[in-house]
Amino acid sequence: MIIPLILAGGSGTRLWPLSRELFPKQLLNLTDNYSMLQNTILRLNDMKSTAAPVVVCNEEHRFMVAEQLRAINVKPLSIILEPVGRNTAPAIAVGALKALDILNEDSGKLIKDNSEPMLLILPADHIINNIEAFHEAVTLGSQYAAQDYLITFGIIPDSPETGYGYIKKGKILENIKESEINTQEANSSEESNKNSIVDKFVSNNQSNGKNGAAVIDKFVEKPDLETAKAYIESGEYLWNSGMFMFKASLILKELEIHEADMVKACRDSVNNGKDDLDFFRLNRESFEASRSESIDYAVMEKTDKGVIIPLSAGWNDLGSWDALWQTGNKDENQNVVRGDVLLADVKNSYLNAQSRLIAAVGLEDHVIVETKDAVLVAHRNRVQDVKKLVAQLKAGNREEAVSHSKIFRPWGSYETIDIEQRFQVKRITVKPGGKLSLQKHYHRAEHWTVVSGTAIVTKGDEQIMLTENESTYIPLGTVHRLENPGRIPLELIEVQSGSYLGEDDIVRFDDIYGRQK
Repeated sequence: MIIPLILAGGSGTRLWPLSRELFPKQLLNLTDNYSMLQNTILRLNDMKSTAAPVVVCNEEHRFMVAEQLRAINVKPLSIILEPVGRNTAPAIAVGALKALDILNEDSGKLIKDNSEPMLLILPADHIINNIEAFHEAVTLGSQYAAQDYLITFGIIPDSPETGYGYIKKGKILENIKESEINTQEANSSEESNKNSIVDKFVSNNQSNGKNGAAVIDKFVEKPDLETAKAYIESGEYLWNSGMFMFKASLILKELEIHEADMVKACRDSVNNGKDDLDFFRLNRESFEASRSESIDYAVMEKTDKGVIIPLSAGWNDLGSWDALWQTGNKDENQNVVRGDVLLADVKNSYLNAQSRLIAAVGLEDHVIVETKDAVLVAHRNRVQDVKKLVAQLKAGNREEAVSHSKIFRPWGSYETIDIEQRFQVKRITVKPGGKLSLQKHYHRAEHWTVVSGTAIVTKGDEQIMLTENESTYIPLGTVHRLENPGRIPLELIEVQSGSYLGEDDIVRFDDIYGRQK
């Protein structure tokens, strides 16, 4: 059984100002009406012998991740919450440990057979246009992974890209023999499809081996342009996609060999972790003890079991605004435009308007991205340096590095409309059935006016119902709660006044979502 392990813990700083610490790029709709995370899972539809996914994400993003999965009708096997980021090797380790636990506890309810889980590692921020080619590569990869190889998928390069790492192919592997094919594949109803894929593999090997599976020779870092050109001309190098496939037990065994302390920390973080609503919380102290390392460095560069399978499927990791220009639908002037944009004599540019009109004249090879609280303007060949701006924002403790003006919560969202020294105006949206925590504030009072929907307001010992155009006042220090009992979103305007208006001025007494902060 293939268990997709979705790595959704990144920050995506090079896509600022859309991607931010509390709303990173994997949760954004960058190419269509689905987020990167949703598309990563949706492209697994119709793949046989595939279970529901295990998702690893930052605990700060847990409710947004759960809501996005719910929106596409996906019930994950687990959503694992990382208390801190520790790169891909620890994330894969805890995912493998959890997958084995799920198999032992499942008793056939979620996983349809008792075979050892085979993990398909997928970062949540990739675009893949040719889904059929992706499925074929995964099917071929599963056959090698079943023979105790550690599989990575290498992207066949179409340009001398300096923003990606590369993998050099070694010896082309011999044909897969029928007797060596995993028995669970051989017994499946997809026998004819499997044979056609193996035939393609054999045909490729018998020609020039360019598209066949190969032993991994070595990993190389992001090259300069001349080196990248040499890699492309040699035909021996593929882009490192960051996608992998292997048995859960095998990757743990290899990690034990090369990173024993990391595995111990990860095992302790799982054994001492706990379920929390729909999530699994890793033990913070144990997970923090793990060394931060990528799976490339921790295992794949050291193992003798590494195999690379070439993939040509319209892949891009959308690591910069230029990547979004490259993959986007272009107009007659080679511009990619999203939102309300007016252009005159603009060419080869990417323009994204989130909340207001962008008007541009006489530009070429530029990126302009507008949000309610920030605007980015950059030349396309300098977009990799956006992360330097984010570093400056963080150094200055600027909120624009962390969050948007609209903040999402498990009960809905709020957006700051206006703010001055002693007052703040917010627009609050509470989804049907949503309920804010029972709380009080030491430094501010609040006035709520309902714009649409129905609200139940707890205020001290009383409980009142408000409908459109009705309001109430919450004095400083009063215990209160807001909830939406209706079937449509509750919209209201909140006016805060007081000496301190920070979000940390909240004392929670009860919260249905289990939040303590």
